[in-house]
Amino acid sequence: MSLFKARDWWATVVGEQEEFDQGCLCIADVDNSGNDKIIVGSYKGILRIYSPQPAKPGAALHPEELILELQLQDPILQVEVGKFVSGTELLHLAVLHPRKLSVYAFSGTMGTVEHGNQYQLKLMYEHNLQRTACNLTFGGFGGVKGRDLICIQSMDGMLTFFEQESFAFGRFLPGCLLPGPLKYSSRTDSFITVSSSRQVENYKYQVLAVATDAETRQDSEQQKLGSGKRLTRDWTVSIGEQALDICIVSFNQTASSILVLGERNLFCFKENGQLRFMKKLEYNPSCFLPYTSVLEGTINTLVGNHNNKLLVYQDVTLKWVAQLPHLPVSVHVANFQDLKGVVVTLSDSGHLQCSYLGTDPSFFQAPKVESRELDYEEMDTEMKELHKVIREATKTQDILPKSESDDDLKVNVTVSPSLDAVSQAVDNTVDVAVPSISLKVTIWSRHSVQDVKLLVCVQSPLAVTEDQLSFAVIEPGTSRSVTLSVFLKDSFPPADLGGDAAVSYRTPTGNHAFC
Repeated sequence: MSLFKARDWWATVVGEQEEFDQGCLCIADVDNSGNDKIIVGSYKGILRIYSPQPAKPGAALHPEELILELQLQDPILQVEVGKFVSGTELLHLAVLHPRKLSVYAFSGTMGTVEHGNQYQLKLMYEHNLQRTACNLTFGGFGGVKGRDLICIQSMDGMLTFFEQESFAFGRFLPGCLLPGPLKYSSRTDSFITVSSSRQVENYKYQVLAVATDAETRQDSEQQKLGSGKRLTRDWTVSIGEQALDICIVSFNQTASSILVLGERNLFCFKENGQLRFMKKLEYNPSCFLPYTSVLEGTINTLVGNHNNKLLVYQDVTLKWVAQLPHLPVSVHVANFQDLKGVVVTLSDSGHLQCSYLGTDPSFFQAPKVESRELDYEEMDTEMKELHKVIREATKTQDILPKSESDDDLKVNVTVSPSLDAVSQAVDNTVDVAVPSISLKVTIWSRHSVQDVKLLVCVQSPLAVTEDQLSFAVIEPGTSRSVTLSVFLKDSFPPADLGGDAAVSYRTPTGNHAFC
């Protein structure tokens, strides 16, 4: 098992043939019980709430862990949990549909019988939308305390604001062609989005609130002619690419920052739009989440990619890589009863997994050796036998026996130390007299061999008087010798003075051999 792997703590497959995206996953204490729940909504319109409590790591899903499953009328684009109901600060669930926003109260009743706890979802209010929704963000717009206001962005770039149960106003973003990710910053009371012109844009809530009410794009364009307050951006920064998501972070050890996940880069901006750092990514990211600050002034971020990996960055430094069994489209961090800081990931096909980063301890223990009493008399007898074997071995002079040669046939070539008295050169093209030198080739055989053929080869321009000879039979233990002469055949110097001698033969059993 690989060390760099997300350790599976709890996992399940949400539905069958359903699709999910970034806003379909939410982690919150939706029932106000003090423990996080996993809220999942699908494009098929099914809302599910899980409370994972495995008996041990990697345990299978128990039926009671799915505490709610409800089929809604419309596809679910996004689920969020906040203080959406007036008169109370309890958390409620907001479900965004293409043409409707529904706010529910989720509560549970402790079971007194074996059927377990009872959970129910109660509709508090709904807002019918005039335009097709894309995403939503919420917060204490305008600095309100104890309640959350909702802002919904439509597919044509209109921001619709709701003060809980009441409609507030709507504003068109200038120059919007396609909607992008939208987040609210409570510190600056502003909205941050990435426009279709690949710019990070910041809009103050007060500017949005006092601008002329826009029911249509034509009304929004009339603001430029001087009628009413014009909707202007507080600041813009060009990033040169589309954005996948935006997160606003404000940890104790670091200043408030705006993180933007692009298609190829991770950007971190200050509240005024100045760039803090940028990390160029060598892969296609799918989701991200800044979750904590370990060192002073740094931000730890989880980034999921299309290679089924989850990467942990400290600013721009890669700290850990973990392999996931699926491609994550949404990542969150949850705190359950048994484990804090659980990484929750969701794939587009509904693979939901709770995992942790790190390594598992090894639980292997060596088996105990069966203890037995020592028999000293048996040990003495065995030791005497070993000493006897050692003494017998040391008496032999040679440790290894002498091995006789296993060669069945030997070929020995002897070169004469002097030139021939009478040159044996024939058929040469050299004008002057050419000397020759004699070679004696001896063939010795251990066994009887037949059809012995000798081939002698030298490099040109050298030549040999006889390059092929044959013997009918060589008796066992006997040898045959032949004398040959080597001379210069052509009028240029030889490149190599060496040569080869090869012998082929046949044994009486019919086997052919070559040496």
